[in-house]
Amino acid sequence: MPCCACKSPLVLLTTIGVGIAAAVASGLSHDDPKPATPVAAPSAATQPKTDTPQKPDAKTPDPKPAMTGPYVLGYTMNRIEGTSEDLATYKGKVVLIVNVASQCGYTKQYGGLEKLYESKKADGFVILGFPANEFGSQEPGSNAEIKEFCSAKFNVTFPMFEKIAVKGEKTAPLYRQLAAQPAPIGGEPKWNFTKFLVDKSGNVVARYDSAIKPDDKALVAKIDELLKAPATSAAPGDSKNATPKPAGG
Repeated sequence: MPCCACKSPLVLLTTIGVGIAAAVASGLSHDDPKPATPVAAPSAATQPKTDTPQKPDAKTPDPKPAMTGPYVLGYTMNRIEGTSEDLATYKGKVVLIVNVASQCGYTKQYGGLEKLYESKKADGFVILGFPANEFGSQEPGSNAEIKEFCSAKFNVTFPMFEKIAVKGEKTAPLYRQLAAQPAPIGGEPKWNFTKFLVDKSGNVVARYDSAIKPDDKALVAKIDELLKAPATSAAPGDSKNATPKPAGG
């Protein structure tokens, strides 16, 4: 056989080439892990949206407070029969506002109030009765029971309204405004049958406590004075309204 030296250069090159190819193939057959390709962080545009913190709801406005000033006929109240009535209906009249009760030592004043009303209603005088149970729980009945009591016992014909609170946290706006008046008119009623006198313009001008009877001379004289006086032209709630006068009695 010929020795290796006898082989032609072409054969040697072919042999070397085959060996290199085999080595390369052998290297590629290994399962060497490829380096992990870094994952780019998502851009702001591709990031998932998160819930945006919601702003707290706006605070619900408090209920409209009682009005201020001496004009006190700016409310709609329910009559004892259940129908609503705008107190401004009584503007132009002299008005006596009274918190009443059926089981009080002063309950007999119902009779005197009705007599006073009957004697002066033709002149433009009216009494507005507001049952209340804040003093000694002396008005426990329903509106229907109060209406029946007043009619049967005292033949009351002046306007009566539904039972309300006249002091404390649940005080009706009308009585909050009355209580907010300057002295000597202001302050919560001290007991049943406290009386607030209102002139023809709707301004509260005097206060008479429970012990002052409906036929009290000072009270009657003040009513007559207001009946003779003309109503002022100031608008309701206007700062030019008449300044409250000292309470009588």
